[in-house]
Amino acid sequence: MSKPDSNATSVGEGLNPGRREFGKLALAGALGGSALLKPAAAASVHQSAPGIKLCAMSSAKPSDEELLFLRQIGAEYVSVGSTPDLRTAEGFLQIKKRYADAGIGVWNIGNPSVHNMPEVTLNLPGRDQKIEEYKQYLRNLGQAGIYYTTYAHMGNGIWSSGTALVRGAKAREFDMASPDKYGWWLDQKFHEPLSHGREFTKEEIWENFTYFIRRVAPVAEEAGVRIGIHPDDPPVPVLAGVPRCIFGNFEGYKRALEIANSPNVGICLCCGTWLEGGRKLMGKDPDEVIRHFGAEKIWKIHFRNVSAPLPHFIETFMDDGYYDMYKIMQALREVHYDGIVILDHSPAMVGGGYAQTAYGFAYMRALLKRAEAEARG
Repeated sequence: MSKPDSNATSVGEGLNPGRREFGKLALAGALGGSALLKPAAAASVHQSAPGIKLCAMSSAKPSDEELLFLRQIGAEYVSVGSTPDLRTAEGFLQIKKRYADAGIGVWNIGNPSVHNMPEVTLNLPGRDQKIEEYKQYLRNLGQAGIYYTTYAHMGNGIWSSGTALVRGAKAREFDMASPDKYGWWLDQKFHEPLSHGREFTKEEIWENFTYFIRRVAPVAEEAGVRIGIHPDDPPVPVLAGVPRCIFGNFEGYKRALEIANSPNVGICLCCGTWLEGGRKLMGKDPDEVIRHFGAEKIWKIHFRNVSAPLPHFIETFMDDGYYDMYKIMQALREVHYDGIVILDHSPAMVGGGYAQTAYGFAYMRALLKRAEAEARG
C-alpha cells in the first residue's frame, strides 16, 4: 500500500516517499473551498480542473524551506497527513491556507486513525465508534473544501519481510517464504499463523465492507467528498487468517463498487500494490484497469514499481522494475484523467526526502510530457 498517513514526514525532514509508514501516510483529498467554513453540497461529486496533476507528499506544517523546494520542483498540489491538533475542519483550513499562500493546492488531507480500521474490516469491538469517527472526518473534509480521501480496508495491515538493497538504496522487501514476515499498522504488529486468533471467511469480509460502505457513502455524498479505496498491500489471497478477497483483485473491485452504488466511492489505484499481485492474481494490468474504470472512478494514482510479482518482490526505482510505467501515464492521458499522480514507496536515497521526491517528480513529469506530446502529435 502507499505510504500511510498520520503525521506525514516533511520532505525537509528526510521524508521517504516510498518508505513512509502507514501511520505516516499523506492521504489524498481535493482542493477547493473558501477561507471560511462552508456547508457541504448535497450528494455532489466535486469537478476537478481538466488534466493530469502531479502531486507531492508533504507535511501538515511545512517549513519555508519545504515550500520553496516544492515550488522548485514544480509541485502544484500536495497530499498531506494531518497532525492530531489539526484534525478538525478549522485545522484542515489552516493547512490549506499555509500552502495556498505559497501558491500550492492541497489535494487531500489524511487522518491515519481512520485511514485503515481493522475494527471495521474484521467487525472487532469498537466498529461502530470508528465508523462514526470516519463520518465526522468526511464532514470535516467537506466543510474545509477538501474533496477526496483514501481509504484502506485491510484487517492486518501492510506486510514486509525486511529490506533489500536496490542500487545501494534500502527498499522494502516481501517474500512469502520468509519466516520473518509481519504486518503492521500504526502501533500494531501482526504475525502468522493467525493475526487475530482465528480464521475469517470471505463472506465475513464482504459483509463487513457492505456494513461500512452503506453507512459512510451517504455522508460522503452529502459532504461532496470522494472516497478512493486502496488495494490490499500485498494482495496475497489470505494473510494470517484474514482473506484479502475484495481489494486484492479486479473482480473484487467491480463487485465492491456495485455494492457501494455511489458516485462518491471509487478507486485509489496504487500501481505498486497492483504490480505486486501481477496479472495472475489481480486479473488485469494497471493500464487495463485505468481504461476499464476511467476517470469517473479512479481519482488518485500511487506511482510505484516493483521487481517482480508475488511471491517475492522488492519496491524498486520506477525505471528499475518489471513494468513499463509509461503505459500507466499513457492510459491516464487516453481516459482524460483529471486526478493526481503521486510518488509512492521508493528506495531510500542519499539526501533523504528531498532527493527521493525530486527524482520521482522529475521521472513522472518526463513521462507526462511524453504522453502529452504523443497525444498532440
